[in-house]
Amino acid sequence: MHPDGTDPRRLTDFGSMSWAPYPHPSGEYVFFASNKHGFDNFEVFIVDADGTKEPVRVTYTDGFDGLPVPSPDGHRLAWTSNRHGEQGGQIYLADWNHDAALRALALAPDRDTVPATAPVSPTTRLEDHVSFLAGPELAGRLTGSVGELLASEYIAHQLARIGAHPLPSEGDMMFEFEFTAGARDVGSSVVVDGPFGAIEFTGADSVHALGFSDSGDVEGPAVFAGYGIRVPDSAEFGYDSYATLDVRDRIVVALRYVPEDTEGDVRATLNRYSGLRYKALTAREAGARGLLVVTGPRSPNAGKTIPMAFDTAAAGSGIPAASVGEEVALALFASTGRTLEEIQKSFDDGKPHAVGFEIPRVRIGLSTALARERRTGRNVVAALSGTAGTEASWVVLGAHYDHLGHGRGGSSLARGDEAGEVHPGADDNASGVAALLEAARALSETDHRRPVAFAFWSGEELGVLGSSHFVDRGPIPTGRIAAYINLDMVGRVRDNRLNVQGIGSSPDWARVVEAANVPVGFDLSLQSDPYLPTDSAAFYNAGIPTANLFSGAHPDYHRPTDTAEKLDYEALGRVSRFAALLAARVAKRDGPLSFVQVERTMQRGGSRDTMRAYTGTVPDYASEVEGLLLSSVIEGGPAAAAGLRGGDMIVEFAGQAITNIYDYTYALDDVKVDVPVEVVFVRDGVRHRVTLTPGARP
Repeated sequence: MHPDGTDPRRLTDFGSMSWAPYPHPSGEYVFFASNKHGFDNFEVFIVDADGTKEPVRVTYTDGFDGLPVPSPDGHRLAWTSNRHGEQGGQIYLADWNHDAALRALALAPDRDTVPATAPVSPTTRLEDHVSFLAGPELAGRLTGSVGELLASEYIAHQLARIGAHPLPSEGDMMFEFEFTAGARDVGSSVVVDGPFGAIEFTGADSVHALGFSDSGDVEGPAVFAGYGIRVPDSAEFGYDSYATLDVRDRIVVALRYVPEDTEGDVRATLNRYSGLRYKALTAREAGARGLLVVTGPRSPNAGKTIPMAFDTAAAGSGIPAASVGEEVALALFASTGRTLEEIQKSFDDGKPHAVGFEIPRVRIGLSTALARERRTGRNVVAALSGTAGTEASWVVLGAHYDHLGHGRGGSSLARGDEAGEVHPGADDNASGVAALLEAARALSETDHRRPVAFAFWSGEELGVLGSSHFVDRGPIPTGRIAAYINLDMVGRVRDNRLNVQGIGSSPDWARVVEAANVPVGFDLSLQSDPYLPTDSAAFYNAGIPTANLFSGAHPDYHRPTDTAEKLDYEALGRVSRFAALLAARVAKRDGPLSFVQVERTMQRGGSRDTMRAYTGTVPDYASEVEGLLLSSVIEGGPAAAAGLRGGDMIVEFAGQAITNIYDYTYALDDVKVDVPVEVVFVRDGVRHRVTLTPGARP
């Protein structure tokens, strides 16, 4: 209001206590505290000075955060908090980003101003949801980013508007989880000690640790291993860069990529074993102390180091590994009397490849230093109560809201000039989020026996991290979840066809699905296999019947071209209604759906020597411990027959040390169908050794 007391304005209409306001020195917004997210959970918010926008949340800690006061210059914020259990609370001080606050307020939803006599159509709401989530301001909703935070606040606000509330045992809709977001080189170096003296190289253009490298210092004679590829005998043909080399206690130097003059099936097979992680694993298993990767002059990106790739695995490769630039390569091969181009050419036809060699009179000292970056992701979970009370088993519906950001990780399929652009993720999976928000709205207007939870996951694109965290550590015990319904990429229905996947998880699904479809009228494609690369997997592995809705793949998948205008919003509205009807039918049942452990069908036909091995293990993709933690094993599969079960940690497979899922994947390529191998695993702190006979990969 004005200094004379005229023109008072109400800035909040929050449905909860809003108190202790304090204006920012700019006069553009006001700090205040509110228990919007739970009776005893106060948080700090900001609201624009005109009161035209919904408030934006600032703090995210259970308990009390309040009494905010900005510094006179507006660049710092003091407030009181008991976030660490302090009696009575203590004063905290943090930097304040004024520009970021203005951006967040600009993106906040407008306060409700539409009269009840002018309802917004479901199709319009769906389009609004997708347009916001896939808009440039959210920058692709990468897990742990500001865009993800803004998306989570938007989702929570939409849920609160329809009367959804936090789960009964919680004071907030937000569930945070930590994850490894990658690594950065903080000072790696390499010393080449040859006939011309010792030369030290530093800087990213000369030496750059690979994202999966161990940190450490190693030293030893230099051995050149060509392309550093070992193709198992069980594959289409044999190729072994290490066949005649002794690299024990040495530093291996290897070329990047595959032999440049190969093509067709040969090149395709070599590509399968040419990943940098695989090259590091192969060098490690051969006894090398470290690995240097050189991009040869006949290859793309000649002479350049390799940028640090996004890698969510906490475990490293077991040895220091780095890429080196042109100057380092010249120093490494100076004593051979040949140019690197001549050497590379001799390895490039692959029929057969040239033999590696110890680089004469050269020793290498490699020092790698990486800092693992930890970030926080957020699931948003809200509930609607059922008439049977909160002790009844729950129906959970879910959709992931994260995407790829600018696509700088390994999952982007951007082409050419698209690289580095924002990946909007309109179909993947703003469509599923929008449909789930509308399904929640529909279910809020009806009574249902069972309580219903609506879960919006983050970290799906990194390996179903958010849903796995919820299943493992969430507030709803898995034994009290009657069913899980997932929506992932549901915005591009073609020819009226909708896929319902995973219904083999319960014999009851077919009847429920068919009945729910009667008012909607899709041509349903019912698929039994519940082993899907999406969030439903976390629930199925926990013994919960699952169904996944999916409208189909398309050329814009994981590209910057997956944009909002390409979605069919009328069909998306029908998908939303179908999901709500499915949930309603499960929610009114007297008992939960029956669960079935589906046995994967073994692959038929083909040579047993060329089929990839199958073990029937289901890894815990969210695990960050050293080894391969099993989420479960497939009933009737080789792992189950050997006595393995969920919760076991595989540390050795077929004589190969297993430190992460990549080691395990590569080890599978080195075994044969029906040929027994030894597996070492840890259960309850005790090591066990069993024999496992791989089957044919499905």
